[in-house]
Formats: sequence, C-alpha cells, structure tokens
Amino acid sequence: MSTLPVHETNLEGVALKARGKVRDIYDLGDHLLIVATDRLSAFDVVLPDPIPDKGKVLTQISLFWFQQMADITPNHLVAWEVADFPQELQKFGEVLEGRSMLVKKAQPLAIEAIVRGYLSGSGWKDYQASGKVCGYSLPTGLRESDKLPEPLFTPSTKAELGEHDLNIDLAQAEKIVGAELAQAVAQRALAIYGRARDFAATKGIIIADTKFEFGTIDGELILIDEVLTPDSSRFWPEDKYAPGQSQQSYDKQFVRDYLESIGFDKKPPAPKLPAEVIEGTRQRYLEALTRLTGHGLA
Repeated sequence: MSTLPVHETNLEGVALKARGKVRDIYDLGDHLLIVATDRLSAFDVVLPDPIPDKGKVLTQISLFWFQQMADITPNHLVAWEVADFPQELQKFGEVLEGRSMLVKKAQPLAIEAIVRGYLSGSGWKDYQASGKVCGYSLPTGLRESDKLPEPLFTPSTKAELGEHDLNIDLAQAEKIVGAELAQAVAQRALAIYGRARDFAATKGIIIADTKFEFGTIDGELILIDEVLTPDSSRFWPEDKYAPGQSQQSYDKQFVRDYLESIGFDKKPPAPKLPAEVIEGTRQRYLEALTRLTGHGLA
C-alpha cells in the first residue's frame, strides 16, 4: 500500500460530489464513498502541506468509535474494507485502503453538534469576555482548561469552505433545525461524549471537547462523517494535564499553536509548515490511534 501522503484523490470514472477541508466525497448512486485525505485544516483554512497517514488515522479512529456507540445511535456506515466496495472501486484499492468508508446517503443537519467538557478554545475566549459559553452561565474564577461542572452542548453553524463556523446556543439551533430535532441531537451528542470521555480516561486521554455531525435518513437521526478524531476533538494526555494554560495534545492544536506563534491571520492562503511541525503532528495523531484502539496502522 502507498505510504506517500494523499493530498487529493481523483478516481477516474467515479462521480466526485464534493471536496471538503479533509474529505473527498464520491456519489455512487445508492451510497457515497468518503475518502479521508491527508489534508489538514486549521482555523477553517486548508493548509498546503498534507500530514502523512492522517486520513488513515481519522478513518480507523472513526470506525472504532462508530462501533463503540452503535447502541446509542445508528450511523451511516455500510462498508470500510475495499474488498467489500463495489467492483468499480476495486482498481483504486491502493489509495482507498484504510482511509475510506462506503456510507448511506443522509441529509446533513445545518448545525454542528459540539460538546465541551473543559474550558478551552473559543469557549475559553467567550468565558473571558462574558462569563458564559454559548449562553450557559459558568462559575466565576475558572481557568483555561479547567473541567466544566458538567459537559455542555454548544452547537455551531456550518460555514462554507474558507469561512468560520459561528457558536450559537440551543435556542438558535432549535430555530435552524427545529426544537425536537435539536433536543434529540443534544441528548445523543452528550451521551456519546460521556461514554467516550469515560473510555478515553482509562487510556490516559482527556477528551476536552469534540464535534459531531448528524444527518437524517427518512426522518431517522443518524451519526455521520467522523467521530471523536484528533481533527474533531481536543485530546489531552492525562499525565500532563495542568489547568491554567493551553495543554499538550494529541490533536491539531500543535499546528494551531505554531500558526499562532508566527502571526497567521487565519485567512487563506495558509503558510507552509516546517518539516518538524508536519512530523510532530503525524506522531500525535498516531499516538492517539494507538492509545485509544490499542493498535497502530496496519
């Protein structure tokens, strides 16, 4: 199998539906093929340098969590071994193996389901400014990276590629997708986060926050896209946890911190990454995979 980084896929004869920040999505008629490339986005900007093996890590971690959460929520998975894909995809096995999923077609919701268990990122900035996070009033005197009294469902809007998602509160989410659906998403997202947080704790990882994507098929709510990966979550090593500051992590915070340090204005085009930042990011993603699942890449 190819070990070269995959920045973009082009499956000749297969209809490309969309390219996201990380994933290339192909329309197979009854199903979609989602290919996790090695592209990396930070501050909603796609960086010019891929992170080798990143797409495989995202896919393997997502598959692990989809199985762990199957009793909490149905999901869109159909197949993930190339041998089980339609015949027309078999010739692309070298690029697809380990980084692709055949999934049901769902109608994605117009909100992202974010759960925060710790005070970090934009939540920390909101708290510093207002004492609140997405409409939730919090105790005074909290420090950056402090554990919250309880996990919070803090949805956001979905921005177009290159734009920034906007934090909203539950009432705004209800206006966008409807009260019943928003409440169901909140309940399910909190349940998934709670189980993942408790499991990860046994592996020495703190899941500080995470972002889920949900969709519907014939009115049924299902979990889609990726689940609890280093792209969609903040993973902190428990043995290095020190509230009151930014934390060491097994996620792309390493890249964000580098970009902040050089004064990146968070607008495209993004600067190239030094080799040590690329490899440092790769190692953090691989460490997350190994810690959570007990195995590395095949």
